[in-house]
Amino acid sequence: MTTTAAAESQPFQAEVAELLHLMVHSVYSETDIFLRELISNASDACDKLRYEAIANPSLITDGTPPEIRIVPNKAANTLAVVDTGIGMERQELIDNLGTIARSGTRSFLSKLTEAKDGANLIGQFGVGFYAAFMVAEKIVVTSRRAGSDEVWVWSSEGGSGFEIAPASEEAAQRVARGTEIVLHLKKDAAKYLETYEIERIVREYSDNIQFPILLVPEEGEPRQINSASALWQRSKSELKPEDYAQAYKQIAGAFDEPAMTLHYRAEGRQSYAVLLFAPSQKPFDLFQVERKGKVKLYVRRVFIADDAELLPAYLRFIRGVIDSEDLPLNISREMLQNNPQLAQIRKAVTGRVIGELETLGEKEPETFARIWDAFGPVIKEGLWEDFERRDKLLALARFTTTSGENRSLKQVVDDFKPNQTEIYYLVGDSVERLKSNPKLESARARGIEVLLLTDPVDAFWTSAPLDFGGKPLKSLSQGDVDFGLIPLADDKDDRKDEPAADAATTIAVIKDALGERVSDVRASQRLTASASCLVAGGNARDRALERLLAQQNRGAITKPVLEINLRHPLVAALATDSAQAKDLSLLLFEQAQILDGEMPDDPAAFAGRMNQLVLRGLGK
Repeated sequence: MTTTAAAESQPFQAEVAELLHLMVHSVYSETDIFLRELISNASDACDKLRYEAIANPSLITDGTPPEIRIVPNKAANTLAVVDTGIGMERQELIDNLGTIARSGTRSFLSKLTEAKDGANLIGQFGVGFYAAFMVAEKIVVTSRRAGSDEVWVWSSEGGSGFEIAPASEEAAQRVARGTEIVLHLKKDAAKYLETYEIERIVREYSDNIQFPILLVPEEGEPRQINSASALWQRSKSELKPEDYAQAYKQIAGAFDEPAMTLHYRAEGRQSYAVLLFAPSQKPFDLFQVERKGKVKLYVRRVFIADDAELLPAYLRFIRGVIDSEDLPLNISREMLQNNPQLAQIRKAVTGRVIGELETLGEKEPETFARIWDAFGPVIKEGLWEDFERRDKLLALARFTTTSGENRSLKQVVDDFKPNQTEIYYLVGDSVERLKSNPKLESARARGIEVLLLTDPVDAFWTSAPLDFGGKPLKSLSQGDVDFGLIPLADDKDDRKDEPAADAATTIAVIKDALGERVSDVRASQRLTASASCLVAGGNARDRALERLLAQQNRGAITKPVLEINLRHPLVAALATDSAQAKDLSLLLFEQAQILDGEMPDDPAAFAGRMNQLVLRGLGK
C-alpha cells in the first residue's frame, strides 16, 4: 500500500556527488550514451526477473511480459524509460542510486583526467545511470519490486543528495511492476524527444537487446524499434562484421572495436552457442585481485550469471556469451562451481579460444600482436597455472628478445646457433636495463638470441621446469652457463690475448673479503667485458623472483653467487694488491648489485671506496 508520507532527503556518497558534478557540467561530447545505459540497465532488470521467476513463478503471474518502453513527451519536456523487470525496493533504490563505490567510482574519477573523452569509461565502470544527468536537470525514478505492494519514488536534481518517498496512488497504479525513469530534459537536450533520434540511438547501440524496446510516440501506436534477437543464436552466414561490432559493444559495454570474434554452435553430447570477443583495448579491471571473467552464461536464452567462470582466469579479458540448451534453468550459483556439464563446456571453449588465437597468430600476425600487446601479461599467467595447456600457451606467446619484438619460441629455436641446446632468458624491470645487463655479454658475442622478460608474472612462470620442442628454458641469472661449444659470432675472442688472473688465488682472496655476503665465488662463462655479476645457485630461485617475493614479504633473499671475469684488469689487480684486496672485492660485489638493480648494503661505504679508487687512478 502507498501513503502520503513526506519525502526523506539523503546525501549522495562523496564520490557520487563528484561524479554528478562532472555529468551536470557536460564533461562528455557523446551524450547519446545515456540512453544506451538506461536501456542496458532496464534489460538487466528484465533478465533478473526471468531468472528469479524460475524459482518463484508467482512474480510473473500477471502475464505482463518483460519489455522496455521509451516515452517522449514534448509538452512536458520529459523522456521516460520504463521496464517491466524486477524493480527495486526502497533500500535497493538507496543502495543502487545513492552509492556506487562498488562500481569502481574512485578508479573512474582518477581515470577521467587521463581520458580525452569519458564516454568509453562510463560503460566500463558501470556508472551509466548517472550519465542521464548529462541531458536531464532532474530525474524521477518510480519502482515496484516484483511481488511487492510498495512503490517508491527516488528523485534528484544532480546536486548533493536525493529524496525518497512512497509513491502517490496515481504513480502506484502506473507502475504495476518494474521501474519508470523520467528525465526532465535540459533545454539543449530537446533533440532526444524526436522519434527519429531515439530510433537512431537504439539501432546503433541497443538493437540486440533481447527484450522488445517499444517506442511510445505522442501520436500513434507503440512500435518495436529493435530486432530483439539473440545474435549468438543466428547463423554466421546471416551476420556482417558491423553486426558483430555492435553486439560486442552492447554485450561488453565497450566503445572499442573487437580484435577477434569467435562465433560457433557446439552440437553433440551438449548443445550450446558461443559468441566471444577479444577487445582491442585493456578493460579497466583487468588486473583486479579477484581476476573475474566477464563471459555471460545463458540457459535457453535466459540470463543466469555474468561470473560463472566459463573461462580460466588467464582468459578473463574475453567478453561475450555462452548459451546452453542442456543446463537446468534453476541452476544456482553454488551449483555452477561443481556442475560437470559446465566443466565440459569450460574445457571445450577454452581450447577453442586458444586455437582461435593460434590461427590468428599464423594468419593475421598484426592483429594478434595487438591482442598480445594488450593481454600478453594475462595470458602468461596460464603458463604457471594451466599445466595441461602449457605447451600450447608457450607456442602462442610472443617475446621481446635481443633480436627483435613479438618473437615466438619457434622463431627463436629456428635461429639457434650451432651446438645451442637451450633457450636463454633474463628477467628484469625493463628491456633497456636488461639489454645493458653484463650477463648478456657472452651470449651476445656468440649471436645467441635471449628472451628479455619484464612483466611481473615472468618471474613466476619461468620458475617452473619448462621446455619448448625439447629445448629447455634456461635463465642467465641462475646456475652454471657454459657457451664453450657455441662459436663466436665473428670467430674471434677479443679476450684471449689478455692475461687471466689465477683463478684459485683470486677466488680465495674474494671469498675471504666478502665472507657471508655470498654463497660462492667462481669464474664466469657469462662475462666478456664486465668485471662481475651476481647469479642464483643452481637449486635456488631466480634472483628476479626472489626480489619480487621479498617485496611482498613472502620469503627472504638467499645469498647469491658472485661470478668474476678473470681477464678483467680490476679482477687481476686483486691478486697483486693485497692492501686493497678487500676494498676491490667489495667493489666487485657492490657493482654487481647495482647492475642487478639493487642498492649496496652500505651506500656511503661504497661511495667512499669508489672515491678512493678514483683518487688512486688520478695519482692523488
